[in-house]
This record gives sequence, structure tokens and C-alpha cells, in this order.
Amino acid sequence: MIDTHVHFWNFDPVRDSWINADMAVIQRDFLPADLQRADPEHKLEGCIAVQASQSEAENVFLLDLASKNKLIKGIVGWVDLCHPLLGEHLGYWKNFPLIKGWRHVLQAENEDFILAKSFIDGLRQLREHGYSYDLLCYHDQLPSMIRLVDLVPGQSFILDHCGKPNIKSGNMAAWADNISILAQNQNVCCKLSGLLTEADWQNWTEKQIFDCFDVVFNQFGLDRILFASDWPVLTLSRSYQQWIGLVKKYLEQFSTDEQHKILRDNAIRCYRLDLTTSA
Repeated sequence: MIDTHVHFWNFDPVRDSWINADMAVIQRDFLPADLQRADPEHKLEGCIAVQASQSEAENVFLLDLASKNKLIKGIVGWVDLCHPLLGEHLGYWKNFPLIKGWRHVLQAENEDFILAKSFIDGLRQLREHGYSYDLLCYHDQLPSMIRLVDLVPGQSFILDHCGKPNIKSGNMAAWADNISILAQNQNVCCKLSGLLTEADWQNWTEKQIFDCFDVVFNQFGLDRILFASDWPVLTLSRSYQQWIGLVKKYLEQFSTDEQHKILRDNAIRCYRLDLTTSA
């Protein structure tokens, strides 16, 4: 298995203020050794470390972790796509092939930012350098994501956390409709993650989660869905092993080869992973 969405951090209460009092259980350091302890059956072959801080110092931090931990097979870092010297920055980071793509916390931005010419131009430079781009958004921002991906044809996009459906409210129709539109763009893949923390953390039901899975699988198909966890944020609701068990239970309806696509093969293709190297 390859987990395409994990976070590592040395907890800083100022920098990491998004981890609020309701999330006290993750107000501590999380490093690769902690992920390995969360996976006692050693099901993971590797993971993608995704930025949790919006600075290029985050790239240095994750690259350093990867140099010491073979579990990290790729990095989704952060770079200012609107910077006038973006090309020079990307040229520098191109020296570190473990960085496979980039992400900005678009869920904290409005449509004026998301569809700004400077941001779109930055995405076009990513396309020229062969990087993927992770889309992190709330369900009500999906119309902006649809417009965004259409403005950068040929760019590889990966939707984080299934577009964060509002499971807790039960109002899923607009999310499902927008997922069906977004998935028509063949350059968009989707991570199977983040759903437990969009539901009632302690009282979600298997049916709620599997109903979301149904929408994602029906629209993206078996070649554009990637297993992911959003660990350690996941642990606000359930353990890492419980999430793996839930995903695998849903995947029982598919053949072994089809399950391998979701759990491993699609990650290798979408993130262009070289499993023979670690750093």
C-alpha cells in the first residue's frame, strides 16, 4: 500500500494555529516513526508527505525527513505560485526530484484568489515543469475548482479528501453534482481520504462514508482514485488501522488487480514515484 496523504510536523502553536482546542489530540509532534507505530502490521510500502505549513521552509523540513526515512516516497510541497520569480524557485526545487507536486490551502481562499490570473499563470508553469497540483477545497468551492482545472488544460490535478463533502449535514446533492462535473476532466484524480473528519467525528456511519465512496468511484473510475488517509488529522475520529479496514471493506467488491490500483498502482503513476529510491 502507498498512502498518498500524510502530514508530519514538529508542533508549533503559533504556526499551527489551525490545530485548535477541539483538535488537542494532535497538538503534538508527528513524525515518520509515529506513522510506523500507527501501522503495526506494516501494510505501508510508502507514503506521500503533504505540506502542512505554507512556506518553502516546509519543503526543506520534509526533504530532511525523507533523507532519513525510506517510507517517504514523494513530497507535495509549497511554493508561492503568484511570486514574480516563480520560475527561478521552481528551477531550484527541480534539483530535488522527491518533490512531486505542490499545494496551497485553497480552502482558506476566495474565488478571486483561486481564479486570479497570477495564480493561473503559476499553475501553467507547474505544467511546464511536469509537477502535479493538489486541490484542497471545501464542497462549496468545487465550482471554482471546475473552472480552475479547465483554465489549465494538460495540468495534472489531484483532488484532496474527495472535495470535503458536508457529510454531517446530510446535504450531499450539490457536492455529488459538482464531483460528476469535475471528474469529466481526465486530468483530475481523487484521493480517498478526509471523510471521517467531515462527518460527525464520533457518530458517523459506515453507510454515510460508503455513499460518498459510491459517488467518487462512479465518477472517477478505478484508474483515477488513490488511497490516502490524511493522518494524523484522521485520528480526530478513528485510528489509522480502522480507516484502512474501512477502505478495504469497501474494496472487497473489486478484483484483486482493481484493489491494487486504488491502494498502490495509481499512486505510482499519478505521482510518478520511483520506489527504488527514497531521497
